[in-house]
Amino acid sequence: MRTIKMLSIFLLALGLVAVASCSSAYNKEGTGEYLDDSVVTTKVKAAILGDKNLSVAEINVETFKGVVQLSGFVKSREDINTAVKLTSKVPGVISVKNDMQLKSAAPSPQLNN
Repeated sequence: MRTIKMLSIFLLALGLVAVASCSSAYNKEGTGEYLDDSVVTTKVKAAILGDKNLSVAEINVETFKGVVQLSGFVKSREDINTAVKLTSKVPGVISVKNDMQLKSAAPSPQLNN
C-alpha cells in the first residue's frame, strides 16, 4: 500500500515535469524554477506521507519560488506543528506559509422542525 502511494507521488511529479516543459511563464516563474518547485512539492508530500499521524490527502502543498504553502484541515495542533516542521527540513524550502486549520470537534446539530 505504501509503495502504491509513493509510486503515485512519483508519477504525479513526473507528470508535472512533463507539463512544465510545455507551459509558459505565466506567473513570471521560469521553467527551471517551476521544476525546482515541483520537486520541492513532491519531497514535502513524501515527507508528510512518511509520517504515520499525517494524511497527505488532508494537506494541500503548493510551492512558489521555494516558499511552501500548506493548507487543509487537520485533526490537531500537533499535526500542524509536525507538518510545518517536516516541511521546513526539506531541501529547497526557503520558508513555510501555514494556512492549515483544525477540523471542528463535532458538527453542529441541525434541527428538523
